[in-house]
Amino acid sequence: MSIAVVTGAGSGIGRSVALALAAAGWSVALAGRRAEPLEETAALAPDGDFLCAPTDVTSEARVAALFSAVRDRYGRVDLLFNNAGTFAGGGTPVEDLDPATWRTVVDVNLTGAFLCAQAAFRAMKEQDPQGGRIINNGSISAHVPRPHSIAYTATKHAMTGLTKSLSLDGRPYRIACGQLDIGNAATDMTARMQSGILQADGRLAPEPVMDAADVAATVVHMAGLPLEANVQFATVMATAMPYVGRG
Repeated sequence: MSIAVVTGAGSGIGRSVALALAAAGWSVALAGRRAEPLEETAALAPDGDFLCAPTDVTSEARVAALFSAVRDRYGRVDLLFNNAGTFAGGGTPVEDLDPATWRTVVDVNLTGAFLCAQAAFRAMKEQDPQGGRIINNGSISAHVPRPHSIAYTATKHAMTGLTKSLSLDGRPYRIACGQLDIGNAATDMTARMQSGILQADGRLAPEPVMDAADVAATVVHMAGLPLEANVQFATVMATAMPYVGRG
């Protein structure tokens, strides 16, 4: 039995990944801010083995409690899909962005990812057999920004550094770390893509999207590799979206 922790599991990509992992035979701890969406995720796969664990990823104590609950129930942690994030402040020009909003995005997207990765790293280092895998949800914004997305983009660039450091520091302990950079998966967060979103040249234009299940299939593939193999970085995106050549 393999044990996964998925953050942001109450909706969108996190929900799709959690369900795909469960279908592939994983036991999955569902982490998110509110219990009800996590329970809704679990109800979509009644034969799955889920642990619903409401968690604020910005709280060291709550993250520690999450991983303690997972280890109490299952005995180990084999996978963390570090997915929780926010696009707060997106669409706001840099000169108008409230510093409090900036701090919120950094707290969730970067500090939250670090705290979850740190707790997973500790568990994977201590358990027997040793090791596990961390998959960080980056974004194509880790490579190219959208207009008026400075907080989100900065944290996703930082996620790349987090991934590289975890990958390096995990080598002695059989801890693999990779990053999945996603572009235009169809979720509530990206609904505006289909009606029109600001482009680098100032136009509003609709953009193609892809099914979040296609992202989940990639995570399942990465998760299923032996620890001797790792997908360090992968980009999964709607084929025709403006990414290559953006701007």
